[in-house]
Amino acid sequence: MRAIRKADIRRLATEVYNLEGRTLEGILRRDPVDGKLNINGVSLEEWLARDENKEVSLLLIPAESERPMETQTCNTCGRQYTGASCPHCREVRYRLRGG
Repeated sequence: MRAIRKADIRRLATEVYNLEGRTLEGILRRDPVDGKLNINGVSLEEWLARDENKEVSLLLIPAESERPMETQTCNTCGRQYTGASCPHCREVRYRLRGG
């Protein structure tokens, strides 16, 4: 597992929280007794039932991946980076917004 991938996932989870969404993190397992999927003992069916009959978006991102993260070029500053966003531009935005 690459640490940068996990850090990007955590940043995305923070954004979900800021949008008043919910996240669930852990190991996806199937209960051997009832066959239901759960994450760290939390039943997915019960967890999802809270938003039943609502339009939702469900993202599932494995924290471990064999595929290496691609280097990208920032459209704003031209620097190369790996991850979800350019760390230089993110730092500048944070500084300019008084964070």
